Amino acid sequence: MTVTKGLIEELEDAISHKDLTHRAETLRRLTDLFVLGSAKYSGDQITLFDDVMSRLLQEVEVSARATFGHRLATNSKAPPQVMRQLALDDEIEVSGPVLTHSELVDEGTLVESAKTKSQDHLLAISRRKVLPEKVTDVLVDRGNQQVALSAARNPGAAFSEYGFSTLVRRSKGDDRLAQCVWARPEIPRQHLLKLFEEASESVRAALEANDRRKGRLIREMVAQASNKIQTKTREESSSYADAHRTVENLQRTGQLNEARLAAFAEEGRFDETAVALSLMCDLPIGLVERAFEQNWSEQLLVLAKSINLSWGTTKTILLLQANSEGGAEPQLDQNFASFTRLQTDTAKRAVQFYRLREQATTPVSY
Repeated sequence: MTVTKGLIEELEDAISHKDLTHRAETLRRLTDLFVLGSAKYSGDQITLFDDVMSRLLQEVEVSARATFGHRLATNSKAPPQVMRQLALDDEIEVSGPVLTHSELVDEGTLVESAKTKSQDHLLAISRRKVLPEKVTDVLVDRGNQQVALSAARNPGAAFSEYGFSTLVRRSKGDDRLAQCVWARPEIPRQHLLKLFEEASESVRAALEANDRRKGRLIREMVAQASNKIQTKTREESSSYADAHRTVENLQRTGQLNEARLAAFAEEGRFDETAVALSLMCDLPIGLVERAFEQNWSEQLLVLAKSINLSWGTTKTILLLQANSEGGAEPQLDQNFASFTRLQTDTAKRAVQFYRLREQATTPVSY
């Protein structure tokens, strides 16, 4: 009874006062009272505190609300209505600690905040110890890069199929996010494959360095899947069959050389160019086609250097690659610098590695 009477009197006195400082001081005293006795208060008493504090919170300025939120953010007995009110506060200095630390903020409130509040609010939510799928769905969809990275790095975050799909989509062109998503042990295989397949060659190398076993298995699976599709496409293509016969005949009669390859590329004859590179480098056609189709200019530079092609011919091949994919013109200055630095012996060793890797066609499981 004493607690009840005291709270009501404090509230009526504070609200009747127009002085914000007086209201803030009343809230501070009520908070002291609650924190000191929260372990022994009954459910009814906590409900009363909830009622009183919620009303008083609407009557104080931001700094007082922020102090209040900081004090209650880690209190396991904090009044639930108050915590929801704090969590949905527009001011991040008020809601931030509660969104990050309070275990009393329910999933619905987190989703509401994530859907309606600022990127700072989303970032605070992304740092919680536990994040359910419905919350991360909103974070990775609506959040900026910092929010997506924070959620992907959070070991306590759970992601739905939609969440992983969104993260993989956003990882394209975002190397840091790609590595965070790659590192998650529970990522479904289909999303892992998609992530690896769409990554640039340099990012793939970084991913493999982080987890060599995972990288090797995924690379082999991507190659196998691509090979099946490419083989079926080639088998059904009369133009490929004609190109293969033409180029193979040139090789058999000793007429397949750089000039012929350059002419094929200059004329935009994709099949003849790919087959010629395959035969001249002694590599499976599937590998060469993937280098074209997946925009792996780095790999094309290696193939060209390994058979001592000139920069002029190499540039023509790169332009054909860009045209066949409908992409923008390649960064020729950057490619030329890479081509110039690359040593022929290094390129030959890389091609030997490609050759050995392509021979490893035994199916693997992951």
